[in-house]
Amino acid sequence: MSDDIISGPLDAGPLDAGLLAPGRAGSPAEAATGDPAFLRAMLDAEAALVRAQAAVGLAPAEAARAVGAVCAAARPDVRELAVRARSGGNPVIPLVADLTAAVPAAHAPYVHRGATSQDILDTAAMLVAARTLGPVLADLERTERALARLAAEHRDTVLPGRTLTQHAVPTTFGLKAAGWRSLVLDARDRLRTVRAGLPAQLGGAAGTLAAFDAYGPEAGAVDAGDAGGVGDSGAGADAMRLPGVFAAELGLAEPALPWHTLRTPVADLAAALAFTTGALGKAAADVLTLSRTEIGEVAEGAGGGSSAMPHKANPVRATLIAAAARRAPALAATLFGSLAAEDERPAGAWHAEWEPLRELLRLAGGAARDAAELAEGLRVDAIAMRQHLELTGGLIVSERLSAVLAPLLGRARAKALLTEAARRVRTEGAPLAEVLAPALGRALADEKDLTGRDFGGIDLAALTDPTRYTGSAGALTDRALERR
Repeated sequence: MSDDIISGPLDAGPLDAGLLAPGRAGSPAEAATGDPAFLRAMLDAEAALVRAQAAVGLAPAEAARAVGAVCAAARPDVRELAVRARSGGNPVIPLVADLTAAVPAAHAPYVHRGATSQDILDTAAMLVAARTLGPVLADLERTERALARLAAEHRDTVLPGRTLTQHAVPTTFGLKAAGWRSLVLDARDRLRTVRAGLPAQLGGAAGTLAAFDAYGPEAGAVDAGDAGGVGDSGAGADAMRLPGVFAAELGLAEPALPWHTLRTPVADLAAALAFTTGALGKAAADVLTLSRTEIGEVAEGAGGGSSAMPHKANPVRATLIAAAARRAPALAATLFGSLAAEDERPAGAWHAEWEPLRELLRLAGGAARDAAELAEGLRVDAIAMRQHLELTGGLIVSERLSAVLAPLLGRARAKALLTEAARRVRTEGAPLAEVLAPALGRALADEKDLTGRDFGGIDLAALTDPTRYTGSAGALTDRALERR
């Protein structure tokens, strides 16, 4: 057995320590997607391949044990493998050469036998994704629990609803937090579904399993007696069983077909990851707006400092999430672009996926970590929210007044009355109720004179109170919190 492959630390000498990527630095996703993690996944795939072949009668059990032992102990130099990968275009080729040299000569022919490099690297990518999504999903669960608490606590905390940057009508912070949580649950559900379906890859040189069939049964295999009944020989039956056994060895889904150029698994994963970062980005965008100095309705529990301005407490968690949400769509687009892959195995389309997929996993993982911290520490200033409801002097409830007055005065007259009142509120700074009362009294008196009907009983103070015009916000919040 060669000592070269077990001579060095698997995580030696990182060239990218995350210096320019604070969003993922130190996150579980960073550790789960690093070069050592991908290399470990490739080694796990190689070991599982021989175990699977032994299980279906295509390799001796001793070979599976020998290859598995070397893969478990292997500590290749990651950088050296990366440089050697240039000659063949992927890192599996030099890795297989090293494994073959390290395995005892009697069992060396079973290393990687029948597989192609894409089988191993695709399978490794799915393993890395599955291992990364575990902590991502855990962080999403933390986030939704924190948002549920915020939504319940602030079910009736009223603040201005804003559309196109302007005050629109009142809403509640509970409903806003419930909306954020709904998106988090949408992301969680998509990632759970994708994770459960991540498949192993096994097809051989052109996706036909031909090499596995050609090698045929081996004496001493673990489960050689179960084959038969498919194709032209018992060996064909074993080859057809192999992908499912291989997938089970790794805890991945069995592929219906080799998917070398059928990239649905990667596209589905890309979509779920991009959606996750975007969903978290929505909450981050709201926090960034509401935490502005002149608004101050929310604040991060532990804001970040400034190198030049000691007074600042920047919304760093929200900032990093927003950055991830801006980057993710372009990475997903690259992965979707690789769907148009030619032939049975492509030149370039597959290779273009590796880095964007890893970066998407890192972005989603970092954003989920930051979102959990953001939601758990978010501070809500209900007093500031209440004060901001008064910034327009009552105009924030003009929709309500229009709905009440239109049946009394007619739509055109009600609109003209409110438009003039709004102009005076803006120019004179007087509250809407104060400006509207005399004009409304005259209009109602005129209407009574014309129709003989009495329009008394209109309570302008109540009609212009923003806290009494939140519609079904409370009930909608309650409904949203029923979702699990």
